[in-house]
Amino acid sequence: MEYISIMIQGIIQGLTEFLPISSSGHLSVAQHFLGVEESTLLISIVLHLGTLVAVFIAFGKDILGIIKEFFLTIRDVFTGRFSWNNMNDSRRMLFMVVIATLLLIPAYFVKDFFTCMEGDGDIIFEGCAFLFTAMLLFLSDACVKGIKTGKNMKIRDAVSVGLFQCVALFPGVSRSGSTITAGLFCGLTRETAVKFSFILGIPAILGGSVLEIKDAVEAGTEFNLPLLAVGFIVSAVVGILAIKLVKLITKKNKFKLFGIYLLILGVLCVFAGIYENVTGNLIRF
Repeated sequence: MEYISIMIQGIIQGLTEFLPISSSGHLSVAQHFLGVEESTLLISIVLHLGTLVAVFIAFGKDILGIIKEFFLTIRDVFTGRFSWNNMNDSRRMLFMVVIATLLLIPAYFVKDFFTCMEGDGDIIFEGCAFLFTAMLLFLSDACVKGIKTGKNMKIRDAVSVGLFQCVALFPGVSRSGSTITAGLFCGLTRETAVKFSFILGIPAILGGSVLEIKDAVEAGTEFNLPLLAVGFIVSAVVGILAIKLVKLITKKNKFKLFGIYLLILGVLCVFAGIYENVTGNLIRF
């Protein structure tokens, strides 16, 4: 049962980390209905690292370009050749990712405000968050087709996407859905919005994993290596497939399909939560 459970959680993590439907919300709801206690820190870390590998595989060329520009930027700063107005796509993307990520730092100091509803035994909040994400996805399909690429991004675009990423710290609000929608609101092309959203997720996922590793070490958490390996592989493989699906669906302006799904799921979660609170009976599968 442990292996079945972690495979289910790996599939959910791999799909929902990239599909615009919220990984934290789906994991919280799945754990609720399966009667599983909140994931151990190590399981959470491994599942997130699996999806991180998926991003590196799917956007390897872009990520290598950004890493290269990081070192070239340092060189240009010290040699006096740096120019803000003459940056290529990779260099500007680097700065936009840094700016958007910096907005998460204040959120870290109030992280309990965002996560207090996760694993509280009640899924009404997650249901409402699903409905909020559904609204964003419906609006994203209504956006006028943008023309900005990475080279044309402005600081205000990065700030807007970064703020939406902070909102996505609430369980049930999709990080990818929120940040892609924010990018579309800012006039980015759909391809650029997707690319920026997923690359922006790297420091967020990596930073969160480092903090969780610290907590796991302090707690003296024991680990089952084969079990964790299964979760890692499943979340990575499913994550790669999910990224490909998002790229395809974004091009076809079909985010409303996910919006309909979340609308239904949100309503079901709200009613299930109300039923459990009124009757005192927990729904389990």
